[in-house]
Amino acid sequence: MPMIIPSLAVLRLGLKSLLLHKLRSALATCGIVLGVASVIVMLAVGEAARFEAVERIKQLGATTIILRSVKPEKETGESIENEGTLSYGLTGPDLERIVSTVPSVLTATPMREFRKRLRCLDRKMEGRVVAVMPGYLAANGLKLARGRFITDLDNDRFANLAVLGAETAELLFPFDDPLGRTIRIDETQYYRVVGVTQRRAPSAGIGSSLAAQDFNRDVYLPFAADRARFGKVLTTERAGSFQQERLEISQITIAVDDVRNVRETAAIIGGLIKQFHKREDVAVTVPLDLLEKVEETQRIFSYVLGSIASIALVVGGIGIMNIMLATVSERTREIGIRRALGAKRSDIVRQFLAETVALSSLGGILGVCLGLAVAVGVTRFVALQTILRPWSPIVAFAISIAVGVVFGTYPATRAARMDPIEALRHE
Repeated sequence: MPMIIPSLAVLRLGLKSLLLHKLRSALATCGIVLGVASVIVMLAVGEAARFEAVERIKQLGATTIILRSVKPEKETGESIENEGTLSYGLTGPDLERIVSTVPSVLTATPMREFRKRLRCLDRKMEGRVVAVMPGYLAANGLKLARGRFITDLDNDRFANLAVLGAETAELLFPFDDPLGRTIRIDETQYYRVVGVTQRRAPSAGIGSSLAAQDFNRDVYLPFAADRARFGKVLTTERAGSFQQERLEISQITIAVDDVRNVRETAAIIGGLIKQFHKREDVAVTVPLDLLEKVEETQRIFSYVLGSIASIALVVGGIGIMNIMLATVSERTREIGIRRALGAKRSDIVRQFLAETVALSSLGGILGVCLGLAVAVGVTRFVALQTILRPWSPIVAFAISIAVGVVFGTYPATRAARMDPIEALRHE
């Protein structure tokens, strides 16, 4: 009867054959090890980049629409008021029209920002003054280090209160607790500090309408107090000259009742804004659209990184195929003896595939260990964030097995197709 070799025996014979040539087997697995490790590290870096971009956009909210005042590129005759004052951007009537005419709008929160000189005793700096409503803290993912934030009561009372960013507090009060102390804005306005925010990494610019922001050098004031103290016309001094701008609202953050209504509401608001802003000095941004685009872009980015890393696996597979072809030539007489004793072609194929899969599996295991170690090391020592998903080592190992099967099929088939008589005559 034909001899049928059990699977366990096939594996044992394969490992025994590989151990006869330890150096050659080790060199054959190097390509698989590096390929699997590259796949894991590349996927970890790509996943971290995608996660960071998505989280920044998620902070803006999936049911949020952002209207942003944009300074016109060219100052047309209509944009210049009396005495050379540039007038542009969102206004109080815009806010009232949006709230009163668009039924899907739950809330519309205004905000105004401008740069001013900040001072406390002999310490001074230039920072960003941001007039906000109480919901600004949560909407931008900020947290308090001490004290409290602006409240509705502060706005109702036009209170001269301020909340400092982390770096602003360190520069103006390097040795003292800023709570309860007073800062001066623009040489004429005095505000009592009631809170300090935690340090936060600056946000990257998103799209063409949302610029990068460094929240650490901010000073937050009640929105009503800002309008009462600084007025609608802002004066800035640059290169020895004064420039005046009429800017009532820098940004309006709109909360929509349902995520399904976000795009429709954005289209309605965009049409409403265009009726009163012919110069296109207001940009409408929908974070939901940005989120979908970023996820799609990062997904493609991860595929590209994974494909590049897979090239190393292909190279490793070619190396294994070369080694197995050499092994087939060396064991020609052995193949003839097995065939003469009754082994089928399928038995020969299984024998050599077992050896190939054993090589690729060993390389896959070592590659997974190396890839995990490199990914952790990159995060710890290079300060480049990586995110390891549970599926990435599994996928990389499965690819290494597939590479072994694909590149081992040809040598195994070639061995099985040998003529038994010619193989026995081989010296």
